[in-house]
Amino acid sequence: MASPATPRPALIRPRASRSRSQLGAVSLASDHAAATGSSGHRRDFVFVVNPSGANGRTGKQWKQLLPLLRTRLADQCNICECITSGPSHAIDVTREAINDGADAVIAVGGDGTLHEVVNGFFWKGSPVRALDRGPDHLTALGLIPLGTGSDFARTFGWSNDPRQAIDRIVRGVKSKLDIGMMEGPNGDPHFFINVADIHLSAKAGYFASMYKRFGNLCYVLGALRGFWGHSNRDLRIKVNGGEWRTVDKVTALSVGNAKYFGGGMNITPTADPFSGDLQVVILQDFKWYTFLLKLHRLYGGTHLTVNGVSSIRVQSIEVAEVVPNGDVFVQSDGEHFGFLPTKFSVLPGAVDFFS
Repeated sequence: MASPATPRPALIRPRASRSRSQLGAVSLASDHAAATGSSGHRRDFVFVVNPSGANGRTGKQWKQLLPLLRTRLADQCNICECITSGPSHAIDVTREAINDGADAVIAVGGDGTLHEVVNGFFWKGSPVRALDRGPDHLTALGLIPLGTGSDFARTFGWSNDPRQAIDRIVRGVKSKLDIGMMEGPNGDPHFFINVADIHLSAKAGYFASMYKRFGNLCYVLGALRGFWGHSNRDLRIKVNGGEWRTVDKVTALSVGNAKYFGGGMNITPTADPFSGDLQVVILQDFKWYTFLLKLHRLYGGTHLTVNGVSSIRVQSIEVAEVVPNGDVFVQSDGEHFGFLPTKFSVLPGAVDFFS
């Protein structure tokens, strides 16, 4: 595949879109104050908090943040707090909040929490809607990044300063955000907001999750363990529903809706989550020492001109093994998804996002 000239990594500047709807997650506890939205209905913002994120720091920071949040937002909306209790809980509470008519669901934590909240915006491949607010009611997605990696926030140049995140929510400016969709062998849809990836990087991410107690060092430890026993694989790809073709000796393949993964690695440096397409970056025939020697370029986003690296933009891509073994890892937003074959596609402007 031909590689384009490598641009310098750039921050994405979200484009404003229409906003607002009303009412809220009636089954969730709220702080009630006196203001109402422009429609006369009081808005409900649901904050989904992963208290165990970043080795428990997220829960502590949230407790410190809540008084400021109430000060800034109490005159605008009800603040509905939902503390998750385990894996996939954020998916369930997000769906419940949207069904109940929440105006916004805000993920408080890292990329894993955001990933679950995004998946809660969908059910069996279709967007979740409020049960009694009409077809025009839309729930917005928000983010207060307090996790270990917070890679999605890096695409916009956002820091982990929660006060800046609250400022964005208070301003209320929203953009139409693309969402990635992936389907495995059983055809069930799953969604990602940041980067999905295959083979070495996915295997490294799987192992990195075991070392989260070491902070961002977990990604380096995961990569080193991933290389143990690693072998490059011949894969087949089908782009935008075209013909299958073979890509030899694939070390890793990344599908980017946004730019960063792995604690700051700018793997898909021209990805733009408002563009309506995905950037695919393929690393071929990398040895462990090649990977280490080029690591600084991968983190800096200047790797597209490196030998063995290619990039294309797609609306969809299907990936399978040439010789099926069922052991090539796939992950999305740092979460283990399964194994090849997998189809990836983009849902343009699928979610309103506080930007």
